[in-house]
Order: sequence, then C-alpha cells, then structure tokens
Amino acid sequence: MALEDICGFKNSPLHRKLSPASCFEDTATFLHMNDNSGTLLNFFMPSFLSSAAFTCRSLAKPSLTVRRPFNLSHGTTTLGFIFQGGVIAAADTRASAGGLVACPFVHKISPIHSHLVVTSSGSGADCMLWERILRREIRLYQLRHSRCLSICGTAKLLSFMLHPFKGTDVCVALTLCGWDKELIYVCSDGARLQGDIFSVGSGSPYAYGILDGSLRWSLSNEEAISLAREAVFRATHRDAYSGNHVDLFHITAQGWTNTLSAVGMFDTV
Repeated sequence: MALEDICGFKNSPLHRKLSPASCFEDTATFLHMNDNSGTLLNFFMPSFLSSAAFTCRSLAKPSLTVRRPFNLSHGTTTLGFIFQGGVIAAADTRASAGGLVACPFVHKISPIHSHLVVTSSGSGADCMLWERILRREIRLYQLRHSRCLSICGTAKLLSFMLHPFKGTDVCVALTLCGWDKELIYVCSDGARLQGDIFSVGSGSPYAYGILDGSLRWSLSNEEAISLAREAVFRATHRDAYSGNHVDLFHITAQGWTNTLSAVGMFDTV
C-alpha cells in the first residue's frame, strides 16, 4: 500500500478488483501540506471509523466489557539534548503496566531515517503505531522528492496527524532528535515544542535534576554520553516504572550511532 501511488498500482483495474467499495473505505484521509518550496504534499493519516464502519463490524450480540483488576498506569524515562558534538537521545528499556514489569527490554528510541531518531513515551501500542506511520510517510517523501523532510517539517506533519485525536485515549509523546541540531517535542494533543533539552516520562524530574546541573554546550562526546547515561540511571533508582538498561543514540553529521548498557554499570558512581 505504501508504494501504490508511486508505482501507479492504485488506479489500476487490479487494485479496484482487489479493493472493492465497502463501508471500510472511509477509515483513512489524506493530509495536504506545503513544504518551504510551495510544493503540494500529500500524506496519508488514519482517522476514526465512520458510523457505517462500526455498523458493519458490530455483532448480533453486544460485546461484554471486561474490567481490569487494576489500572495499568505507565511510566518511563526518556531524554534528549543538544551540545556542540550533535544530539543525544537516551531512554530506559522497561515497559511497565501498573505494578508489573511487562517487558524489561523495550526499545523506546526508534530510528526514522539515517539522521533522525524518535524517543517515545506513553502507551506502548500507540507509540509503535505512530512511529510506523511516521516512518512510512518520511520514506514516501524521500521517494517522491529524492531528499529527506526537515526535522521541523517532520514535527509539523506529526502534529497535524495527531491533532484530530485530541481528547481521546490515544497517549503518545514523541521527541524528535535530528541532525539539523533540532529537538522538537510532539504529544498526542497536537502540541509542538522546540528546545535544547527535553525529558519526558514519570522519571523526567529526576533526569532533569542531573541534566540541569551538568549540561553545557562545550561538552565532549564522551562527557555528553556519560551525562545522558547517568541521568537515566539516576531516574531508574527513584522512579519505580523505569529501569533495566540505558539505550542511547548519538546523532551527528555522519548519522546516528547506538549503544546499550546495563544500568548496573553505574553502581560505583
């Protein structure tokens, strides 16, 4: 589906045969944007199912609502900051569900392309879905225009796609860390904030305590990496929903590099 408009498959008789008209066709819309050159861009974005679609999917008998035995609250620690050597993105790897550790090894930092990564916090399923959607649209933009969409343009696109879901149960908070030396925070209500340092999640107050006291523009690469690791590590010791490992990305003009370390390596700090 992602390449059907480029390959001309969308308007072919075969496509019409395989995709007959149904009540499910109205489950997606297209977002129209203009880039800085004035070129009209088309982006696919999911939308709510129409009432007809819900009617098609409804069963003869009403479905039963099963209540959870307890609220599955979520928590995490993610951060990103800019310094003279590029952009650092770091996060823990624990996926929590209330008082449970759902998974001890989850990648909360996802590469979008060679010079852009995204840190995610919120509902795990929502974050994975929107990261896949964003990665697909950025790849389509590259195929159409033979260049990468800027970090600001990517953040604007993501904000426009998320805004219709404001006020729903969608819970997504993404920080875009790219080599334009830009750091942009986008959340599920469509808010878009730009800054030099962001920390998101239940462990963010503890991470900010470390970053605010030691972060400076003149840090070397080794100092910046060590600072990011320590900030996540300290947060894991104060926040019950964060822990296990520290996942870290360093984005430079050559692209991103990834390192993963166990939090126990800081026991002597």
